[in-house]
Amino acid sequence: MSGQDSVDNGQSSSLRDQYGGVKLPCVSVVIPCYNENATICTIVRAVAAQPEVHQVIVVDDGSQDGTWESLQSVFSEDPRVQGVRHQRNRGKGAALRTGFALATAPIVLVQDGDLEYDPREYSKLIRPILEGKADVVFGSRFMGAGAHRVLYYWHFVGNKLVTTFSNICTNLNLSDIETGYKVFRREILQQIRLREDRFGFEPEITAKIAKLSGVRIYEVPISYYGRTYAEGKKILWRDGVAALWHIVKYNYLPGC
Repeated sequence: MSGQDSVDNGQSSSLRDQYGGVKLPCVSVVIPCYNENATICTIVRAVAAQPEVHQVIVVDDGSQDGTWESLQSVFSEDPRVQGVRHQRNRGKGAALRTGFALATAPIVLVQDGDLEYDPREYSKLIRPILEGKADVVFGSRFMGAGAHRVLYYWHFVGNKLVTTFSNICTNLNLSDIETGYKVFRREILQQIRLREDRFGFEPEITAKIAKLSGVRIYEVPISYYGRTYAEGKKILWRDGVAALWHIVKYNYLPGC
């Protein structure tokens, strides 16, 4: 991926002309997963069932719980679903880099390997791009639409702190930079060189998108079916602390 810092908005016009919001499928879905054997086949089948989906790329990030073995049956069911396996666990950011490099559709969407996010909401996530209004869409858990499982208060506080600090540094007014639903015109990803291996992907991609000239970012409200740590949640408090450093790093340090 190159390090250019401009966006050709004429590309979004041709995308609109070609797909027009009706000529589907047009989305490559990248699913990073690590030890998600309990949910991975269910979510991959749900993703593949959506009419917007052209390609599903599952990146198993060195799972040790049988995730990769379970996926073999899904791979054999649908030729649109392909899998890549990291031999060791490298982190969400590393898995996404692997998946992005394989995406072929004009729109690329990130989907977690659990059941916290509902693929049936793809149509509203990609609509601003198909209508020629957006280059990037974030699905916000905090915009007041859809079902939301009630869980950890301090996670909510930490998320708002990270998002607010990111907004101060980027001059954006996002409500949820840590959301698992991020959607991109593929040309946008091709202009960004990603480096972070773990959850630092979220503040890194936000900072680098904000630096692109002319990029149009939208948010849409989504549902959120969160899970507990006992159910497999992986992000920890130290990832939130690290996010603050990544915000500084990718907004202010030269060469990052």
